[in-house]
Amino acid sequence: MNTITTTDFSFPNQKSVYRGKVREVYTINDELLVMIATDRLSAFDVVMPKGIPYKGQILNQIATKFMHLTSDIVPNWLIATPDPNVAIGHLCEPFKVEMVIRGYLSGHAAREYASGKRMICGVPMPDGLQENDKFLNPIITPTTKAENGSHDEDIAREAILANGIVSEADYLVLEKYTRALFQRGTEIAASRGLILVDTKYEFGKTKSGEIVLIDEIHTPDSSRYFYADGYAERQKNKEEQKQLSKEFVRRWLIENGFQGKEGQQIPAMSEEYIETVSERYIELFENILGEKFIKADISNIHERIEKNVLNYLR
Repeated sequence: MNTITTTDFSFPNQKSVYRGKVREVYTINDELLVMIATDRLSAFDVVMPKGIPYKGQILNQIATKFMHLTSDIVPNWLIATPDPNVAIGHLCEPFKVEMVIRGYLSGHAAREYASGKRMICGVPMPDGLQENDKFLNPIITPTTKAENGSHDEDIAREAILANGIVSEADYLVLEKYTRALFQRGTEIAASRGLILVDTKYEFGKTKSGEIVLIDEIHTPDSSRYFYADGYAERQKNKEEQKQLSKEFVRRWLIENGFQGKEGQQIPAMSEEYIETVSERYIELFENILGEKFIKADISNIHERIEKNVLNYLR
């Protein structure tokens, strides 16, 4: 299985390289960012030992498509996509919070709720909900932006402002953009027979001071989707929802005794299991975008990416 799990490029006028959990970001001339989506798989803030074929291409193409589909309501960092795994955009100063927005009681919020908590990030959650019930209105539950592999932490709006992590004026813009993007994402998902359950957005500031959307948007790594067909019936019968997200990987890890906690061993993923994960990501792509996934040539991914980026930079 030919995958790209790490890169070591040296582009003209390259200033620095940042390696995230999944993406590797090259700064060019203090003006451009070359963002390469690798095939690394991250869950519970831990990177799995093996890559997933085509995952980087899938994430990059979903994110860039949604950048185009939302650019009329929220400006973004994107300039070009010279390769299936690559996005090039403006250098931005990222805000040190991730804007998580939830339309339904699922995932982390559901686990907190099940433990008896009725408040998340300073936002109250009503009594009497069952997992995957819809909130009356979507709630924003920000997290700190983890560095050096540490876990993202829930943080209340009040704490963000009190600690000066984001100014009040900027935070109001982040909230406004978060709600606008979620509304657009909800409408697009509905047109594909899906429910956008929750997602996260990251924002940054350009050199001119404009707040823009950066990183990924509405991908299965950053978002959770349910199939709309049968949602109400499954809720009524207290059945699990049929979903499109990375949650199936998290569930598999939990079943195999791993939740990213200290002392836990990452379970071994067989080639067969990795193949099924790849197939699930392709299914996610085709359902989320409503178009056929076209596999890029992966006979030599590093060479392909380097050639396409160099051609663009020239």
